[in-house]
Amino acid sequence: MTDSPVVGQCECGAAAGPLGTCVNYYHAVLSEEQGDPGMYRWHAVVVCAYFLQHPSEAHPKYLDGQFRQLQLCLDRGLDALLRVGARQVARNRRGTRPVDDLEPLSAYAPLPPGGPPPHFRATFRDLPVRDGSFVSDGHPAYGRRIETIAEATVESWRSLQP
Repeated sequence: MTDSPVVGQCECGAAAGPLGTCVNYYHAVLSEEQGDPGMYRWHAVVVCAYFLQHPSEAHPKYLDGQFRQLQLCLDRGLDALLRVGARQVARNRRGTRPVDDLEPLSAYAPLPPGGPPPHFRATFRDLPVRDGSFVSDGHPAYGRRIETIAEATVESWRSLQP
């Protein structure tokens, strides 16, 4: 996390919550999803949204692809995003040098310049933790919350377009 001038506030504009700042929520989600296949299905969306909301922690060359992946997920659903990821993994297993296949993402808008946005209507800090879990009320509810964060991420980045 890049500290903002306001103590206890994240780069995304969110104030610290019960677990701390967004980086604490992100690491807790990554830890919990390792033992939960239903939760892990959302891993790519979690990673893309987190780095787009906290781009100082990301490698800049990946942000455009992450933005496009979120758009694909929101447009065609999680299963479509997972199929694109599986296709990329299969391509890279063929013994050739790994190459990103951006064709499935070409229909989606590139990352707007001028970011990051100063605020997102939904952030990782907003994820509820009950009984030490992000999925205590079930995987569908968790998926809807991650999708809301993805929507807020795309929405805020799009707001930068002239």
